[in-house]
Amino acid sequence: MTKNDGIHNSILELVGETPLIKLQKITKDLKGAYYAKVEYFNPRLSSKDRIALHIINDAEKKGILKKGATIVETTSGNTGYSLAMISLIKGYKCILAVSDKSSKDKIDLLKTMGAEVHVCPANVPADDPRSYYEIAKTIHKKTEHSVYINQYFNALNIEAHYRTTGPEIWQQTNGKVTHVVVVSGTGGTISGVGKFLKEQNPAIQVLGVDAFGSVLKKYHETGELDPKKIKPYRIEGLGKSLIPTATDFDVIDTYEKVGDKDAALAAREIVQKEGLFCGYTSGAVMQATKQYAALDMFDKKSFVVIIFPDHGSRYMKKIYSDTWMKAQGFID
Repeated sequence: MTKNDGIHNSILELVGETPLIKLQKITKDLKGAYYAKVEYFNPRLSSKDRIALHIINDAEKKGILKKGATIVETTSGNTGYSLAMISLIKGYKCILAVSDKSSKDKIDLLKTMGAEVHVCPANVPADDPRSYYEIAKTIHKKTEHSVYINQYFNALNIEAHYRTTGPEIWQQTNGKVTHVVVVSGTGGTISGVGKFLKEQNPAIQVLGVDAFGSVLKKYHETGELDPKKIKPYRIEGLGKSLIPTATDFDVIDTYEKVGDKDAALAAREIVQKEGLFCGYTSGAVMQATKQYAALDMFDKKSFVVIIFPDHGSRYMKKIYSDTWMKAQGFID
């Protein structure tokens, strides 16, 4: 059953098949044509619905997940929403270790959806026992009949986008896509989409988006994790202080880093110019697209697909709050 069939057995049948929308105003001064793959049309308003459903379905098929089991995960918010939704529908308990960089709105909504939430400090090394990575591992070890999703190191993260998002982009563009611009966090989206599209046409450029304060761009260029690159930053769901094995760096052509302020302002610009109410990472990918354009990455024949990962409602007390923006020095 597809989204257009009318009646559905559950909300889970609405995952995927998100629209591709041409950007009209925000890219008018850039060479080429630009289209947004708007992932907030998934039921829990983000691309993470795809990986959460794929990983859980796979675990059920293999007999790893059984009735009464507990799902444990590390998340900056969006994967947690998806897991909490699926857990509610399928009857699993959900325990999440969440970064304190996640907004209070995100944390409150996770709790409302029945998840048990453990808030952990963001600005500690990944191997610190207080980090959300280590807290999730500890919870998993202590909880009987639990399954650790482990999105950062789970190949199914890539497979979910290889099987769905990549083919959707190829079909929606009739194979005309020349570039995809994708934020890189766990790396599942950029890796799965990039792998599929390059199999169809090796000339397609896969352009990554990283954050200042993250190690991914430097690692992609040198093969080394540079701890000196790790600094606090505000963008959620983008960049990393470790190297996720769910990132296939071989399919990524290059990275561009973006700053907290530019990403926040770009998100607001998307709303004002295109009417698409997108989240912080969508602002980051839009800003990176402008930076790539300034580097002459595109020409008038370019067909550029930009993936907008989530919805702006999750950032009402952050980038869409003038009070918060002023406190960060982002606006006067």
